[in-house]
Amino acid sequence: MGSINQESIMTPAEKKHLITRNLQEVLGEDKITEILAKRDLKLYWGTATTGKPHVAYFLPMSKIGDFLKAGCEVTILFADLHAYLDNMKAPWELLALRTQYYEHAIKAMLISLKVPIDKLKFVKGSEYQLTKQYTLDMYRLSSLVTERDAKKAGAEVVKQVGNPLLSGLMYPGLQALDEEYLKVDAQFGGVDQRKIFTYADKYLPQLGYAKRAHLMNPMIPGLTGAKMSSSEEDSKIDLLDSAASVKKKMKKAFCEPGNVENNGVLAFAKYVLFPLNAGEGFHIKRGAENGGDVEYMSYEQMESDFSQSLLHPGDLKTAVELQLNDLLEPIRKIFEAPELVKLVKDAYPPLDKGSKSAPVDDVVAPHRLDIRVGKIVEVNRHPEAENLYVEKIDLGEPLGPRTIVSGLVNFVPQSEMLNRMVIVLCNLKPAKMRGIESAGMVLCASSDEPRQCEPLDAPAGSQPGDRVRVESYETGEPDAVLNPKKKVWETLQGDLRVSVNGIAEWQGNALQTERGSITVKAIKNVPIK
Repeated sequence: MGSINQESIMTPAEKKHLITRNLQEVLGEDKITEILAKRDLKLYWGTATTGKPHVAYFLPMSKIGDFLKAGCEVTILFADLHAYLDNMKAPWELLALRTQYYEHAIKAMLISLKVPIDKLKFVKGSEYQLTKQYTLDMYRLSSLVTERDAKKAGAEVVKQVGNPLLSGLMYPGLQALDEEYLKVDAQFGGVDQRKIFTYADKYLPQLGYAKRAHLMNPMIPGLTGAKMSSSEEDSKIDLLDSAASVKKKMKKAFCEPGNVENNGVLAFAKYVLFPLNAGEGFHIKRGAENGGDVEYMSYEQMESDFSQSLLHPGDLKTAVELQLNDLLEPIRKIFEAPELVKLVKDAYPPLDKGSKSAPVDDVVAPHRLDIRVGKIVEVNRHPEAENLYVEKIDLGEPLGPRTIVSGLVNFVPQSEMLNRMVIVLCNLKPAKMRGIESAGMVLCASSDEPRQCEPLDAPAGSQPGDRVRVESYETGEPDAVLNPKKKVWETLQGDLRVSVNGIAEWQGNALQTERGSITVKAIKNVPIK
């Protein structure tokens, strides 16, 4: 039966239930009730076209599926201008290709979810955000909004850094104005955007525009669990991963027996698979020795069994893996088309095929740093300085190991330095340290009070010479030698930190090789120096 017939037999109350189920919070619920009594709801969801969509996108897509099944007119905004403002993570030409990829990927996901898409439309932010009227409204908004309110609104969405860009203050204003210019009744997003939604409620009426309703998804752990995905790059399941790859990555998912908190596998079942299988049950195959097959008609019963260790993590993972592969298979088929194979390749160039253009001196971005994995093959005390080591570090270079001087004597025993894999900044101009020329810097987590210093750790399986890049800044080649007068390292270093989870990051983006993220064992939530 077609989607129009299904919508026509739903009452306003049934539509509202479908629209609001599984949400954490709804602002302006009365407004939604009032509109549904007269007509179908118009709403939008926006996404910045930077990183590559992965299986976590099934969560917002599942809710968008609910909206469409309820007869809503849904606009998906590709916030290309927002993406460009967000520290210029990618050149404009690349963002245009990624926007195309997002549209194809989202359509394929909704088709896989068996959702009607006749009331779905896509809009690029740059199609209207550069118009005269929109620009004038941004100026009008800037005359009303305080710096404090702009910072507060973006606190959980815009990356918070030591030296923030003005674009971060503009971001909430752009998102608020989008509600008016897209002519919607409501905006959908994660609960992390609540402060932007309340900002819109406060300031849009001051411009003479109406308040909108806001629908918020809960923030849930990733499918592979925060404890895995933040430190294992290959645990991120891509929409185009093979069935074998999904199986391998699911095995790494964090799914502790009896633990229902921060369990991404359970969360995926609750927010995607159960709504999709409504009325059909969730089937889990098990051997007779484990109680035999089981059918769950409600998520609550499955969670209860898991919490009591009546359902084993391995059985749950296998069931989720099978259903996830069923969802991914139609997407894989769609992306076998030659033009889409080419689009994926062009929009997301392989890590080792960075831009061949020369670095642009006036763009201070992390791709300009030549950071590599190295192995300390020899270490001695500096003959003229008791707190310095003189190391020979193999960086996979044909001329052999480099000599690098590090002030680590008081923090790491000499025996623990030898044969250690370290992370080295390789394109600083060589400098003499107490008479010995040092051709690089060993990067460390460092705190002043108490005084601590710990070298960053390379991912398991790393080899000397492995290139370290910053997530979302993979394109571009490093400077041959950083010009000391341009202060490139000094500028970028201010935003290098170790997260509370022990992940080395720049402005919240992980430092990583093709084998995984750069980490620290002991010292966390401190600068990297």
